[in-house]
Amino acid sequence: MAEPVLDSVHANGEYVTKMVSDSLPANGGHGKYSYSKNSYYQRSLANTEKNKIDEEISQKLDISKFCSTSNIIRIADLGCAAGPNTFVSVQNLIDAIVEKYHFLCPTSPLPEFQVFFNDQDTNDFNSLFITLPPDRKYFAAGVAGSFHYRLFPESSLHVVHTCYSLHWLSMLPKELNDKNSPAWNKGRIHYTSAPEEVYKAYSTQFAKDSENFLNARAKELVPGGIMVILMSGISKGFPYSEIPTGMMYDLLASSLMDMAREGLIAEDRVDSFNLPFYAASPDEMAELVEQNGYFSIERMELTNPVPSLEGPIDIRAWIMHLRAATEGVFIKHFGREAIDEIFKRLIKKLSNYSELLNSRTNVKVQLFAVLKRK
Repeated sequence: MAEPVLDSVHANGEYVTKMVSDSLPANGGHGKYSYSKNSYYQRSLANTEKNKIDEEISQKLDISKFCSTSNIIRIADLGCAAGPNTFVSVQNLIDAIVEKYHFLCPTSPLPEFQVFFNDQDTNDFNSLFITLPPDRKYFAAGVAGSFHYRLFPESSLHVVHTCYSLHWLSMLPKELNDKNSPAWNKGRIHYTSAPEEVYKAYSTQFAKDSENFLNARAKELVPGGIMVILMSGISKGFPYSEIPTGMMYDLLASSLMDMAREGLIAEDRVDSFNLPFYAASPDEMAELVEQNGYFSIERMELTNPVPSLEGPIDIRAWIMHLRAATEGVFIKHFGREAIDEIFKRLIKKLSNYSELLNSRTNVKVQLFAVLKRK
């Protein structure tokens, strides 16, 4: 097993990453299209795994070993956005750790907790820290930078958590925009309904990103440290175009092409636009973890969290969530003046397929994994 190697240079004692991301942070602030106002779907989906996370911490995290060497437990939430979901996730982790510590060491004082909130450099950390829970019982710090690379000193973290972030690619495969490549993705914005070469380009990039991510965390986590991952997923071989998100991406591409035909945006801008999003299967993720070699797989499963959302899909709310998470990517490519029209048209198209969309909500599309540093 080779030492983790990262695509970065060491200068003056600091790791400097050379990367320009094709994904951008979710909308900051607290306005109409902010992530803080439009992320309760993600929070609800993640909460379906809370009991499993509690169980894994209770059974797998060696609190007494950690506390024998330090009275500080360090937790990192990677891809925190601007809140408030990150605060709920962090508090749930701390509550589970405290419960186990009370059971193992009922007469000992609790360890102190230090929590690191991480997201990309351009994330709205101001909004995040303004809304920190006033009654929190942990020390908070922000760490800006891509989680595909090193963020923390060696063996400094005990628990890492990432929720609905790891499915975002660090960059888009270059062949998607190469007219001479079989992976040129003309007229589409994703590997949904695309040729096999497009899917392969996405999966190859995800594998590279995962290798970098796992190598970085292998350096940062202490032996026995735990990493909790929640992300979009799909069963091996299941067509992405047959789940609601895939259907939505197809209709979004159709909306953009309509706008191009009407002269509202340039067609070559549509042809060169791709969403940097990839949903892995548990088999695929497990293989990547095993190839990496630094983690044991404590839990890896695909679940259907949709029953936690009451009633049929609220299309307008769904697209508000999409806009909050991805608006920056659209603005960067198409310009701010086109944004309202893009999402208005998407809502209208989706409304025509609401019955079909709701018939596909029984598919398992949430990948839940717990890894332990060897």
